Amino acid sequence: MHSCVERFFKVPTPTPPSFEELLQFYEQNWLSRGYESPEEEARYKDYGKDILKRFWEIHAADFRLPVALERSFYLDIDGIKLRGFIDHVDKLDSGGLSIIDYKTNQELFTADYLDNDLQLTIYQMAAEQTWNLPVEKLTLYHLRSNTACSCPPRDKDRIDEVRQMVLEVADNINRGNFPATEHEFCPCDFPEHCPYYRHRYIKTEALPDRQEPLPGIAAADAVERYAVLQANIKELETELEETRQAIIDYCQAAGLNRVYGSQYEITYKLTERTGFNGDEVMAILDPEGLWEKVLGFDQSLLKKLMADNSTPDNIKKKLESLKKITSTFPQLWLRKSAGEEE
Repeated sequence: MHSCVERFFKVPTPTPPSFEELLQFYEQNWLSRGYESPEEEARYKDYGKDILKRFWEIHAADFRLPVALERSFYLDIDGIKLRGFIDHVDKLDSGGLSIIDYKTNQELFTADYLDNDLQLTIYQMAAEQTWNLPVEKLTLYHLRSNTACSCPPRDKDRIDEVRQMVLEVADNINRGNFPATEHEFCPCDFPEHCPYYRHRYIKTEALPDRQEPLPGIAAADAVERYAVLQANIKELETELEETRQAIIDYCQAAGLNRVYGSQYEITYKLTERTGFNGDEVMAILDPEGLWEKVLGFDQSLLKKLMADNSTPDNIKKKLESLKKITSTFPQLWLRKSAGEEE
């Protein structure tokens, strides 16, 4: 679909190709790999034709030549070079630039998704550096529904945040610090190197069979059995804690975030607890007459104050910058393995 969009706009004169020409390009460049059956391929191919027809109908009517298509860029951020490609750049009547990125996501983009899309921010920075013109509009174009989801450009504060993030990421790369982040696209093509999946590829000895749970007991024995179970609870809790700690120690020693049994898997994470220093918070809130609202530094009231819409944004930012990691503690999450096809 991206190639078809590029073909539509990549013409020498401000006249778009006919739909027949675009459809011919689509047919010539169709890839048949990756479909489970000819019937599935036919469905997807027809679906693509419908998307393309609607795209042509929308954009042929008010066609204009873009400033750039699939434009490569090198963005320099304090000596850190980022390379990428921008799908589409238009020049608006106002003289500013409009950036369009074409996507084939399943769901339509929300306002929050647009506001936090890192890719659009990088594109804006690259476009302004390349053409020395302001970007006035950012768009994620949802091809499945032919919907342009647009938002205003990023302000200076957001640009500065991304600059700092790039520098921090580059520093982590130089130091070899690559903490894994799990998301909906996991596992990737290299699960044997990921702490969430690597355990599956480690050859270990077979675990001994566990004893099956005891069968049910007669009502007459319930009282005695209850007493025995109560006595066993402490032993089981002790054994559970010892097993828990053994898993944590193993994960930390092997650099894993997940370990797998025959039917279950456990995810390990080191959770950070954050907090604030009372004197530092008082230094910010007292001059603003807000110290009394947290009643001598009640952490829960402080969080409420930071979430309050009436609290000035500059005060929120100052308070947020004071947040520190006060402690870390390991946590385990148990779930039944979903199972994978060989």
